[in-house]
Amino acid sequence: MRYLSRYTLLAGGLFGWACRSDTTNVGSTLPPPKNLAYQLDPSGTPGQPAGILLVWDDVQSPSLGGYLIYSRASTTGAYGLRGETSSNTFHDNGVPHLQYYVTAADLNGGESNASNVITVDERLQLPQPASLTSISLNRAIHLQWADNAALSDPNRFNWYRVYSMPYDLDQDACITQADSIFLEGTTVSDEFLATLLTNGVPRCFGVSAISVEGYESLWSPLWHDTPRPDARNVLVSALEVTAAQSGFRFWNDANSNGRGDPGELGLVQDGNRTDIDFSVHLQASDSTLWIVPKFAGDSMQVYGSAPVTDLTSVDFAPANGYSDKMFQAVPGWGYVFQRNENGQYHYAALRVTAVGRRYIIFDWSAQTDPGNPELRVVR
Repeated sequence: MRYLSRYTLLAGGLFGWACRSDTTNVGSTLPPPKNLAYQLDPSGTPGQPAGILLVWDDVQSPSLGGYLIYSRASTTGAYGLRGETSSNTFHDNGVPHLQYYVTAADLNGGESNASNVITVDERLQLPQPASLTSISLNRAIHLQWADNAALSDPNRFNWYRVYSMPYDLDQDACITQADSIFLEGTTVSDEFLATLLTNGVPRCFGVSAISVEGYESLWSPLWHDTPRPDARNVLVSALEVTAAQSGFRFWNDANSNGRGDPGELGLVQDGNRTDIDFSVHLQASDSTLWIVPKFAGDSMQVYGSAPVTDLTSVDFAPANGYSDKMFQAVPGWGYVFQRNENGQYHYAALRVTAVGRRYIIFDWSAQTDPGNPELRVVR
């Protein structure tokens, strides 16, 4: 956790206690606390932090009795005693005051001079994420947003907070009452996977950027989506991340009737199995994701020499050019598989729609007619 100090020199003899109305100013030989810094607690409402954590260097003295924390709500008001603590940290719950300082108290009741003053300045908040989009998944939503907040000030950017709330279909509006908003999670990336959602139930999402001081930006534009079961937008994790969901099999003709029956098509399985069509590999050297043919009779190739606009663009499997080597997963590109199972060729295709840091999302199609290179989207 990083903390940042804000030093402000105030007129009126701050360090001589001219503004103090709460102390008899008993002298002390203790030095003042140094390096007072702060961290705000984001609340979900920009400009209204849930609290502030103050941190300072501990005064090393056997006569130290504790610390006194003073604050004021404006630059013209008098400082008041906010709290006392024996620790070199202090948490002030609720919307913080504007300015704080700390003194050290000795065992005889004397106080040191003031620490530096920190000023809570909401103008330091980062810009709001400029856009937010999503991909519908089975019981999940993949969110992607503009990274402008992080890029605007990389040294002060800390992370993003992702929120969700119900969506009123009849009113075509997000329900933004405070008790309806949920924190889905935080991330330093410009993408997030919201999981354990209910298929067919729409939700709204919003993203804010948090600075190192804890200032929360305005939310991104709200975006609504509905998770749903579908042959499109299948998510497969990297083997090195979640092995149990890192493999994929286009078709497993379990009853050998030559038809793609329910439960036989588009199977996400363990990437360590040898009877799957491919697994997803995370390459540690550069964090890229790769599609790795697994079944002994499987080979693949990149479709064409440019990205494809939709899975339907991959309409006919090439006659040759297949390889059992792995290929990097790149958003927008199509890939064709030649599957040799029980002496018969079957063809399948996929188009990568998104590549995260831990998983890929793709549309897929398969041909159940042996030897037929005509590929169709499975509905």
